[in-house]
Amino acid sequence: MGTAGKKIVGMDIKKLVSMLNKALADEWLDYYQYWVGSMIVKGPMRPNVEAELREHAEEEFKHAGMLAERIVQLGGTPLLSPYDWKANSGCGYDSPKDPHVLALLKQNIKGERCAIGYYHKMLETVKLGNDPITFNLIRKIMEDEVKHEQDLENLQEDIELIKR
Repeated sequence: MGTAGKKIVGMDIKKLVSMLNKALADEWLDYYQYWVGSMIVKGPMRPNVEAELREHAEEEFKHAGMLAERIVQLGGTPLLSPYDWKANSGCGYDSPKDPHVLALLKQNIKGERCAIGYYHKMLETVKLGNDPITFNLIRKIMEDEVKHEQDLENLQEDIELIKR
């Protein structure tokens, strides 16, 4: 990154790269959790849930790319090994052991809520440093995570209504 680009960050770049790598770890784990969940899902409205999980997996993959690109722009190195993802994750990884649609939805809603909380905290930190590039990146990802939570809650509600 150029001198002017570093100057606008307004905070410790190593700290920022560390925060971005934590988010990157979560995005990779989220990608896999959604992807594998879409492969094993069973129950009412399975095709709808499967499609939603796949769509979210693709978006989490995209987020990982956006974060990695920003880390490189800042002169950092994205996490280089899948072994580092769980160790650096803030939200962790829940293996989708129960393939029932409601279990998978509940599990992924929990993950989205954790992601929303982490990105909100990052926005506050980055805003204090006045880094508009990272701020806009994190804001965009957080918007997607909020939409994911709503999509999953809507599916959960629809499936619960079927049970009545």
